[in-house]
Formats: sequence, structure tokens, C-alpha cells
Amino acid sequence: MWGGVWEIRHFDEVDSTNTYVREQARLGARAGLVVVADYQTSGRGRLERRWESPRGANLLVSILLRPACDGTRVHLCTGAVALAAADACQEVAGVDAVLKWPNDLLVGEAKLAGVLAEAEFERGSLAAVVVGIGVNVAWPGPPESGGTCLDEVGSAERPVDRHVLLDRLLSALAPRCASLEDPDGRRALAGEVRRRCATLGRTVRVVLPGGEFTGRATTIDDAGHLVVDTGAGTRRVAAGDVVHLRSAPG
Repeated sequence: MWGGVWEIRHFDEVDSTNTYVREQARLGARAGLVVVADYQTSGRGRLERRWESPRGANLLVSILLRPACDGTRVHLCTGAVALAAADACQEVAGVDAVLKWPNDLLVGEAKLAGVLAEAEFERGSLAAVVVGIGVNVAWPGPPESGGTCLDEVGSAERPVDRHVLLDRLLSALAPRCASLEDPDGRRALAGEVRRRCATLGRTVRVVLPGGEFTGRATTIDDAGHLVVDTGAGTRRVAAGDVVHLRSAPG
């Protein structure tokens, strides 16, 4: 349950903020634990990909949620944090970022942030969701990543302060955490994700462990899953890599 209070722990260095928060969740830490680090020695993205960032360059943070919903709605936790981060980037740096399903923030076609949500279960029920996000503040990532950062594309006259960005992110996240607690709130949150997701209307390639398929992303359902029209039928995607192939019309 969301208690409305953040507990922020700052570290100069950790192996992974998500790993640390997952360990704390198993020890009984309350919802609202926030762990931010200047540097990660073993930062992780989706599918165990390595996430690298120079010391002190970007915002690296993980948040413990204990939403009153089942494990099929973990994508809504990802969406809640991504939306809050997008709001914070707009407020602090004047940057309009959009969501890319399942876990990125984009400026144009360039990646600004990535989200990693990991669920913890107890006796078959969802006990916690740890949501980590890395926002490129001063470093856009290696050249091959096609990334960007707030200091490159923002309108701020001075470099973005990571601590101010985190404060704005948490302020924007609090009401969305409350939305996760009841069905009407979750439906409203899913609707906000739909409105701000650049994947919808695009031709996409969906890469799954057992293969891939191409189609048009038509909507995101109330559980946060992507719905794709393949031409031969409709497929709901709960997990997978999505590549944007064609812009939405208009």
C-alpha cells in the first residue's frame, strides 16, 4: 500500500540500485523507499543488459512500490514512473519526452531514459514492484546508443541538477502511486499512458524469446499490455522488445 511518504537513501556507489531495493523489499521495507546512486558498478537494464553511466552524470534511482493489484499490472508501475519522469523533465528542463512501450522515454527518436520494473512475489501473490529509472542528464550514452540527454536538448540556462529532477519526479509520482491502489485509478493511469505513448499508431517489430512479428500498435490495454494488429489478427504483448518501424500518421 502507498503511505504517501518517501524514504530517500543516497549512495556514492552501489552495484545496482534495483538489486539493493529488491533486497530491502525482501527484508520488509515499506513502500516509498527511494535509492539514488551517483554510480552503479553493475547497473542493469531489461533482459539483463548492462546499463552504464559515468559517475555523477545521470539520475540513477530505484523506487519500491507495493501496489494493491495483481502481477498482470506491473506494466502500470513502469508507466507511472515513466510519466512522472516525463513531467519532471518538462518542468526542470523544458523537454517534452514521450513514452515508448514498454520502458523508454524518447525525445524525437532519441532515448532519454530507460525504466526497469522487477516484481517480487510471495506465495503466488504480488508483494512488491521495484522500479528503476535512469535519466540521461549530462551524458547521452555511448554513440551507438542513439541517446540524448537533458543538458543537450533542454532549455535550462544551466546544467540540470539531478537532485531537483528527482524531487520533481517524486512529486509527480505520488498521485500516480495512489492511482495504483484502486481499479478506477488504474484505468485512469492506463489512459494517461495511452495518450502519451509514441508507440501507438506505429508499425512495429515485436521481438519475443521465441521469435518476432510485425504489425501496427493500436492501443495499450488497462493492464498496460501493448495490443498489435498483425493483419492476421490481434496480439497482446506483455513482454518483449519493440522496434519502431514507421511514424504514426499526422
